[in-house]
Amino acid sequence: MTGKEKVVKEAVKKTVSPAIVNDKESFEIRLKEVREAQKEFAKMNQEQVDKIFKAAAVAANQARIPLAKMAHEETGMGVVEDKVIKNHFASEYIYNAYKNEKTCGVIEKDEAFGFTKIAEPIGVLGAVIPTTNPTSTAIFKTLIALKTRNAMMISPHPRAKKSTIAAAKVVLDAAVKAGAPEGIIAWIDEPSLELTNLLMAESDTILATGGPGMVNAAYSSGTPAIGVGAGNVPAILDESCDMKMAVSSIIMSKSFDNGMICASEQSVIVPEKMYDAVKKEFILRGSYVLTAEEADKVRKVIVNEKGALNAAIVGQKPCTIAKMAGVTIPESARIMIAEVEEVDFVEPFAHEKLSPILAMYKYKTFDEAVAKAERLVEQGGYGHTSALYVDTVKHPEKIEQFTAAMKTCRLVINSPSSHGGIGDLYNFKLKPSLTLGCGSWGGNAVSENVGIKHLINIKTVAERRENMLWFRAPEKVYFKKGSMGVAMREFKEVMDKKKAFIVTDSFLYKNGYTKHITDLLDEMGITHTTFYNVAPDPTLECAQEGAKAMTAFEPDLIIAVGGGSAMDAAKIMWVLYEHPEVDFQDLAMRFMDIRKRVYTFPKMGEKAYFCAVPTSAGTGSEVTPFAVITDQDTGIKYPLADYELMPNMAIVDADYMMEMPKGLTAASGIDALTHALEAYVSMLRTEPADGMALQAGKAIFNYLPRAYKNGKEDPEAREKMAIASTMAGMSFANAFLGVCHSMAHKLGAFHHIAHGVANALLITEVIKYNSVDAPAKMGTFPQYKYPNTLERYAEFASFCGIKGNTDKEKVDNLVKAIEDLKAELGIPKTIKEMGIDEAKFLETLDEMTEQAFDDQCTGANPRYPLMSEIKDMYLKVYYGK
Repeated sequence: MTGKEKVVKEAVKKTVSPAIVNDKESFEIRLKEVREAQKEFAKMNQEQVDKIFKAAAVAANQARIPLAKMAHEETGMGVVEDKVIKNHFASEYIYNAYKNEKTCGVIEKDEAFGFTKIAEPIGVLGAVIPTTNPTSTAIFKTLIALKTRNAMMISPHPRAKKSTIAAAKVVLDAAVKAGAPEGIIAWIDEPSLELTNLLMAESDTILATGGPGMVNAAYSSGTPAIGVGAGNVPAILDESCDMKMAVSSIIMSKSFDNGMICASEQSVIVPEKMYDAVKKEFILRGSYVLTAEEADKVRKVIVNEKGALNAAIVGQKPCTIAKMAGVTIPESARIMIAEVEEVDFVEPFAHEKLSPILAMYKYKTFDEAVAKAERLVEQGGYGHTSALYVDTVKHPEKIEQFTAAMKTCRLVINSPSSHGGIGDLYNFKLKPSLTLGCGSWGGNAVSENVGIKHLINIKTVAERRENMLWFRAPEKVYFKKGSMGVAMREFKEVMDKKKAFIVTDSFLYKNGYTKHITDLLDEMGITHTTFYNVAPDPTLECAQEGAKAMTAFEPDLIIAVGGGSAMDAAKIMWVLYEHPEVDFQDLAMRFMDIRKRVYTFPKMGEKAYFCAVPTSAGTGSEVTPFAVITDQDTGIKYPLADYELMPNMAIVDADYMMEMPKGLTAASGIDALTHALEAYVSMLRTEPADGMALQAGKAIFNYLPRAYKNGKEDPEAREKMAIASTMAGMSFANAFLGVCHSMAHKLGAFHHIAHGVANALLITEVIKYNSVDAPAKMGTFPQYKYPNTLERYAEFASFCGIKGNTDKEKVDNLVKAIEDLKAELGIPKTIKEMGIDEAKFLETLDEMTEQAFDDQCTGANPRYPLMSEIKDMYLKVYYGK
């Protein structure tokens, strides 16, 4: 059990209050307490509220995995890994969307017009939480309640009460610790229809998410209610669309959490001219198209005898639903497709199915497609969401026609509707939300994504947009053999530095690697001291010790000399020296988008200038915003990432690498090759980063064998490897890494395998894993339109001189070339060959797998991995199968 799971489990134990809410009397007592807490909360100012809001978001973010596992275990619905994303979204994206919004007192004022807006809280919000999203919806609703100074009383779904209450308790505990009144969030411990109706009758406003019956009850309660209508999302493919992107997006969306998001596509409407090609593309990417006979059988399990959705299929795998119908389909099927014609509700496939079942229609004209989409929405999705895939440059008139016709409040263009509809992932003006209002069309009070304001019906067209990308590097990078003396002159002649603090390890210190640097500092009259207590896999304790020494010495220049360990430790010391108030757990917080993280890294460089001097050709840390540090108490390796950690200067002098032993040459060289490979296929890749990755890869294949074999007798090979390592570092500094590094971090942490060797063991298996056209899960980033990693690896192979007649053959030959290189460098083929005990490996496998899944590097991998897939790769690399 992980530490986070223990925290959540402890929270669950404490969720039953001294007086359990299980009847009318206990409910009234608790509601009175909540009202009193809200009165106190209403007196707080913006600064106090924002502190509470942030603390609650951070706590929910940190508990995202155990809460996801708890929800899956309790309900038996959906996919754990997708529930992790929903919990992450509900905390990080909601916080990011509203962190700067004013919700207390005067929020807008125009002196010239005498115009003022003043925000006041509503009071007690009654929240009904669905079984489909028991933790993410609870996180979302409690956070927006806290941001608006409202109290919240929750009615969980009876089949998901433990996980919903656990999520609410995590948020409550953090909020109270940050200054919120106790009891500001409460819940019904034993939910019933009677108590839910009582809550809806006595709260000030209802936030209702759930089935149509429950939402109708909320609107009929006599209390103002904000609810959502049913989603029956049609997706039209225009002839001009990017077919691969459209099909990939729909599969990703429809299979996400086994289709339980109400904004997921229920029907796809395909032009006759490209129907066969689209069908083929769906099949290629892992969809199963039912035969007419199989479709007849599945129809019988979609709806019950009353014509309503059969609850048994909700959130289940395609093969599970098929089995209910007496049909056998592959376990690997991502979604199930039925080819149908009828758009009215006499056709079960025309319903909202809340499962990975998709209806596919054919059309001759765009007018016909729009008419079909209109009818599907009219049958059961008024006001919710509709989707269109089209060339926006050539056919804006089709977007206009679609927009005018559809009575939906979200019209997502060229985006997976599950992710596009909830906002802020594939479009950036649509507010992130897990409660999607459907306006008057859907019988709702709100026509937009529910957030901290709900006033009028708004019709919103949200087109898919790509993020701005970047290329960032140290302000100065010096290289070439013998460059140290020239580069260091700047410390005195340009910067007038007074005191230098050198960070290195004991081996380098005792073997004179820092002497040339200290001699140059002495010549320039710069006082210096050296901290050399950095061990391989440096710990937080080591960084704290170094920061303490820094604080005592008060340097204005920090010089990190060594491999990745020394440079990474020095970066953390730098942070702790300049900002002793920071919390390491905040620094280590994971993010989905580096620009939207909950925690903002402190501004660096105000006390000291940071210079990195690598002594090995592999880490790239001298030019990256990354640092890997180990928590000595838990043994967990944390990869920290933020551009504030980027060194100000890097001096890449091959003179410092001449004496590298063979083992380090091999491990660091393959590490650099892994950097180049992962950066080149990363979802965040960019053209400038691509160029450096390719050049680095080519140089490594050419010069690493020579550097390994000849050592200092081949200075050209040493210098070429030094530059290649730095180029690979610059590439992944901007494109980020992938699951190979995630797995390597944990393999090193649990079994003390050197980082470069760990990457070497894993990289070819990861290449094979990533090189598929129809992965179980596709990475989430707007630039990444559809899986094309096989093609990218083939490009990399070609540039490095590795040949083949097809992309697959090139990639197979790339894998062989890497394996041959590893053999030439004396690197074992398997983890078992490293001497890792089988029993110990298997004992740690599950925890290692989950930590690798949660590693910061995983998010940029082009194939979003399931935990079971990571585990499978570990096993294959252990046994060599």
